[in-house]
Amino acid sequence: MTKKVELLAPAGNFEKLETAVHFGADAVYIGGKDFSLRNHSGNFTTPEMADAVAYAHERGVKVYAACNVFARNDEKMAIYRHLEEVVQTGADAIIIADPGIFMAAREVSPDAAVHISTQANTTSVLSAAFWAAQGAVRINAARELSLSEIREIAVSVPIEVEAFVHGAMCVAYSGRCLLSHYLAGRDANRGSCAHACRWRYRLEEETRPGRYLPVEEDKRGSYFFSARDLCMIEHIPDMIDGGIASLKIEGRMKGLNYLACAVGTYRQAIDAYYADPTDYRVDETWRESLEAINFRGYSTGFYTGDPSGPAPAFDGRKKTDKHRYIGKVMRKIGEQTIETMIKNRIAKNDPVEIVGAAGPARKNRVQRIATDSNTDAPAAQPNMHATLVLEKSDACGFGDIIRALAANENDAGKTCGKNSK
Repeated sequence: MTKKVELLAPAGNFEKLETAVHFGADAVYIGGKDFSLRNHSGNFTTPEMADAVAYAHERGVKVYAACNVFARNDEKMAIYRHLEEVVQTGADAIIIADPGIFMAAREVSPDAAVHISTQANTTSVLSAAFWAAQGAVRINAARELSLSEIREIAVSVPIEVEAFVHGAMCVAYSGRCLLSHYLAGRDANRGSCAHACRWRYRLEEETRPGRYLPVEEDKRGSYFFSARDLCMIEHIPDMIDGGIASLKIEGRMKGLNYLACAVGTYRQAIDAYYADPTDYRVDETWRESLEAINFRGYSTGFYTGDPSGPAPAFDGRKKTDKHRYIGKVMRKIGEQTIETMIKNRIAKNDPVEIVGAAGPARKNRVQRIATDSNTDAPAAQPNMHATLVLEKSDACGFGDIIRALAANENDAGKTCGKNSK
């Protein structure tokens, strides 16, 4: 069998990097404070990036640093400095979209591995061959491609192919959107996307200002631009058989619950495929795990050749997690006792789930809450360090996720792996 496919996870800050590694990522992609197209994800200073690389490498995980902005004239010297700093951190590759930045990276470090970002919209054998001739070692295939088109690139060009397996889909071609800049003055192509495609819109006729026409997708209104999220859990064999070297999860700005569920689920799915390629089956617990982080419904994007695949279809969904993220296990004291930093309110007797790096979420209940002073409390509030005593013993450990069921847990229908119309 050929080399095992890589699971590539987002890491918007150091805590997210720890979570991605804990839940089984083979590699993570991160960004510095500038030039990485995710200005609001926290990101890493140069010393933090060096620490992140060291942390990941100690655990056998690769780190790819994004420098995928399209540069302006006044940024030339800053780009060169940034590239020099990234190389010095020991990152395994630099993710680039701009040909000028590619050239600068070659000048700074001729031996540095360069991956071509999805922003470069590599859509053909010709464009992949161009990047291979320049010395790039990997391209992230444009999201508009079908699996058959990606397969043709993979078998025709001596370059690794990376493709998204899960996460948010952008309404714009290869993510190069002007909507946010036009409506909010925040340029998505400079890392400041306001996610205007997720806003609710109404239709107004020019000669009747203030009178909105009744255009609805559901009772909450219309979301003309908000594409469904990508979910390829059903099609892991097809992606691997298509010659894809790295399966990438979107979401440097997403929370820890999303990251843990997505990385952990795809880790289990990939391992299951390699354990028995001829009898790959989607475990129902994988679907349940991904539904817990499903905001907009799922689709298979453009992979099957259907251009309507990501089209909006809310089906009555509400934009909220099925679960409330409570915190990460910081220390296990006893069979039923754990320490955590509380991120969302939790009360005594609340039902919770423990999400570990392997297997489905395990149900439990909070039996007792103690504060720093070891004083019993009826509830723990956000940013409070607390000790939780669980009703049942649990084999959890550092890095596992604690979450509670949200009040509207049944609002979301199950669409994982399907194009719900």
